[in-house]
Amino acid sequence: MSAKPTRELLSPEELHPTPGFSHVAIAQGSRVAYVAGQTALAPDFSVIGGDDLRAQTVAAMQNLQVVLQTIGADWDQVVRRTIYTTQPQEYETITSGIEEVQRSRQHPAQTIVGITGLAVPGLLIEIEVTVVLDD
Repeated sequence: MSAKPTRELLSPEELHPTPGFSHVAIAQGSRVAYVAGQTALAPDFSVIGGDDLRAQTVAAMQNLQVVLQTIGADWDQVVRRTIYTTQPQEYETITSGIEEVQRSRQHPAQTIVGITGLAVPGLLIEIEVTVVLDD
């Protein structure tokens, strides 16, 4: 039986505080999944949450959760998260939506990138993750 992958989250005291992310995630495991960015799109391609960034964040995270369940992983195996959003200054709102779905304040290494738009009109956020899997 293979060991469950682990991650160690670090934020050196010499760097600024990390609201909603860690500066470093050290992963142990031999397989890695790179999950495509997920958005607040329903199966019928409609946008969930309208112009509410928090609602769209929750929906995108719920779509990511479906992917994690499909590959037999959980949030503790996510070692990297990249967020593309039209509202990058709203990181507290984004973090709140993330924490609602992952049910934890433990966050992997993360980057938030401000963008002018996404592929489908009305989308405000897209979240992609890197996941370490069982050996």
